[in-house]
Amino acid sequence: MPAQDAPAPPAELVALAHAYGVDTRYNPGSGAVPVGARTLVAVLAALGVEAGTPEAAREALERHRAALAARLLPPCVVVRAGRRTALDVPADARLTVELEDGGRWELPRGHSHWLPADLPLGRHTLTAETPERSGRAPLIVAPERLPQLPGRGWGFLAQLYSVLSDRSWGMGDLGDLVELAQWAGGLGAGFVQINPLHAALPAVPSDPSPYRPSSRRFADPVHLRIEAVPEYGYLTGEQRAEAEELGRRAARLRAEVLSHDGLIDRDAVWALKREALQLLYQVPRGVGREAAFQAYQAREGEWLRRHALWNALAEVHGADWHGWPKDLRHPDGPQTARAAEELADRAEFHRWLAWQVGQQLAHAQRAAETAGMPVGLIHDLAVGAHPDGADAWVLQDVLAGGISVGAPPDAFNAHGQDWGLPPWRPDALAAAGYAPYAELLRAAARHAGAIRVDHVMGLFRLWWVPAGHAPTEGAYVRYDAEAMLGVLALEAHRAGTAVIGEDLGTVEPGVREELAARGILGTSVLWFERDWQAKGEILPPERWRPGSLATLTTHDLPSTAARLSGEHVELRHRLGLLARALGEEQAEAAAELADWRAELLRLGLLAEGEPLSAQALYRFLAATPAGLVGVWLPDLVGDPRPQNLPGTWDQYPNWRLPVADAEGHPVTLDALAAVPAARALPDLLRAGPQPQPSPPGGPGTPAPADPAPADPVRKADPAERARVNDG
Repeated sequence: MPAQDAPAPPAELVALAHAYGVDTRYNPGSGAVPVGARTLVAVLAALGVEAGTPEAAREALERHRAALAARLLPPCVVVRAGRRTALDVPADARLTVELEDGGRWELPRGHSHWLPADLPLGRHTLTAETPERSGRAPLIVAPERLPQLPGRGWGFLAQLYSVLSDRSWGMGDLGDLVELAQWAGGLGAGFVQINPLHAALPAVPSDPSPYRPSSRRFADPVHLRIEAVPEYGYLTGEQRAEAEELGRRAARLRAEVLSHDGLIDRDAVWALKREALQLLYQVPRGVGREAAFQAYQAREGEWLRRHALWNALAEVHGADWHGWPKDLRHPDGPQTARAAEELADRAEFHRWLAWQVGQQLAHAQRAAETAGMPVGLIHDLAVGAHPDGADAWVLQDVLAGGISVGAPPDAFNAHGQDWGLPPWRPDALAAAGYAPYAELLRAAARHAGAIRVDHVMGLFRLWWVPAGHAPTEGAYVRYDAEAMLGVLALEAHRAGTAVIGEDLGTVEPGVREELAARGILGTSVLWFERDWQAKGEILPPERWRPGSLATLTTHDLPSTAARLSGEHVELRHRLGLLARALGEEQAEAAAELADWRAELLRLGLLAEGEPLSAQALYRFLAATPAGLVGVWLPDLVGDPRPQNLPGTWDQYPNWRLPVADAEGHPVTLDALAAVPAARALPDLLRAGPQPQPSPPGGPGTPAPADPAPADPVRKADPAERARVNDG
């Protein structure tokens, strides 16, 4: 693995980087690689620190140390309930805690360097006073552990846009989600996990990836079921005729998507829905509806107001706010208030859209619960938002400008990765009391039984790539993991929501253990669960993590059908994505299948002569202690196509494929419910078969004792690690 091609940074720069939580080395698995001085200077600049010369670095370090010495309290204090927490304050300081409910706690002098263990959960204010000075800081008291699952269960994993019914307007919507949840609940499923529903960038053509949204805070109105908007029932006359004509056009669009090789056209869907929603917005709201709308706006506060204003401004000036008139490029810009007045009606329309989506999301979760699901919906929280979009404009004071999140080069991807998403600034986030992060989590959890946090390792550190630098020329920036996990725990506790972390790939030591200790589930994909301390042997089911969501695949991995047929290798070969010769890749894929066949035969989960199948592999998942087992919805019909193929852009229709059968014929939700596997797999998973190992010597031969289990080191294969601008 080549090191960053740059001279060693001077000692002053290294010390300054460490002071701001910037790692000056990283380990791709083949030894430590130094980070170049040019990268460190650029990363520090994004943190507001000038370090272009050794003198500037020395002066910045002195200022930093002086600022630390001068303050009584850190910018924000995050502690765990039930733990007595030490504070680095003078012994004669007096601490006062103003509770969020209006109460007040005062600690006597002499004991003020300790916070008591019985502080109530919540967001409070801490004050420290000495005879010479005083300081205030937000105090967040978080639970030790997050809410836990009600028990072991299984559910479906689905990309909502791909699940069309006979009532969809060209892509799956929240009405389809209601029906999917009701049907799945009737089968005994405990959850439905879906892709992020975040608001997309309103550019044409739009970016179809749900992992590069305009906003993670608000969902996209393209997911609305038009006929389920209450105002639809009050359309009359010409407006009713217009709406019905739009519905007929939507039916034609749906028919095109459901034709052989049909693709989802999100922009065409939104064009129709936007017209319909404009009609519905004009319908007078009764006093009850108006009161509910006003209450929603009051609850969502300033972020909603700014989000709606951004969308109104984007209609006038385009979807990239960097190119707007200079006085509009900040929410507090000189002309922003005037623009808000001029665009008041358009901004209200976008607030109304957000309200409608929130109502339908709430209805979908209620439907899942009513159908008997103990968890219900699992919503996905992307790792970041598009640099040109609404969140980047609204949150620019707490995001790192000129920086993109990615992944360093490693043994699987020598070029590194750049995901094109600006990260939180850890210093600015702490100074804001983690309020923007908390509000984001609160919104994600509001209508969910659980949330999936994409790239959960980012709560500890993120690979920052400065603008103009290759992904190989980045550096890890540290976050206060205790604070990030604490805020997550508090918001999840208040929502009663469990959390699943996407922790695939290389993870630094201790992270998975800390996540598990806090009650955050991991993600276990069958093809990656091997014991790399024992020559990469398949990890026996009893040694899988109990605290995980176990699956056969994910949205950006080969489908189960493709792995079983080898079609995933042929697809990557056709697109020029293979790193080795086709024959080598095919031989490796065949050997992997042979390993799994032998393992399933050994465990009694596959009969002699029975072909290796998705059903047999799900038997294996059912035999693990994983808390959740996820069934990839397209597995019911043997869809061989991945929803996203990392490393491609226009070479493959990423994020635009409806669920289809093995021959590529799209299958509606209504038809999906009738396939035999829709009943067979749930029966298998409910039964939860235990493996019956066949000893190596054949029937009647005593089985050797299992060796003491070792913690496996989980690594992903090249296809998993080559994630580019995806989830």
